[in-house]
Amino acid sequence: MPMKRRVLNPQLMTCAKDDRLLRKSFGTSAITRHGGIERPEPGTGIKVTFRDSKGTDIRTVEVNEGDDLLAVAHEYDIDLEGACEGSIACSTCHVIMEPDMYDKLEEPGDDENDMLDLAFGLTDTSRLGCQVKVTKELDGMVAQLPSATRNMRVDGSKPTHH
Repeated sequence: MPMKRRVLNPQLMTCAKDDRLLRKSFGTSAITRHGGIERPEPGTGIKVTFRDSKGTDIRTVEVNEGDDLLAVAHEYDIDLEGACEGSIACSTCHVIMEPDMYDKLEEPGDDENDMLDLAFGLTDTSRLGCQVKVTKELDGMVAQLPSATRNMRVDGSKPTHH
């Protein structure tokens, strides 16, 4: 028995051509940036230092206000996994903050707390890097990487930044 081909609705195709109709018809939200961040001009950004699990500085970088630590780590090739790409569905971007900086952050939400419960090496100052938004008040912050992560992926591959 031959398979029937599905014919696209011409009205939907017309909507796709007109963004306003698409938003009205499908209720899409604003487009968010997916991918890298914009690096600030040297000497103008907020300084963030990433440290390995043994306390050795990996790299100090400059970032813009509003950037999150996961995106910053990916932009500067720092080994912070982020398997769910910042959708708060894993704990692979777990970082450990210094107490004084941790206290300056907004309280973690319920979704973040649920994922932090799954994080390897959880501490009182643990956060998900994707949820830590950099502000001017956090200039000079240090984010320490844990000694391991718990990733539900079984193939051993790491997601790439795209």
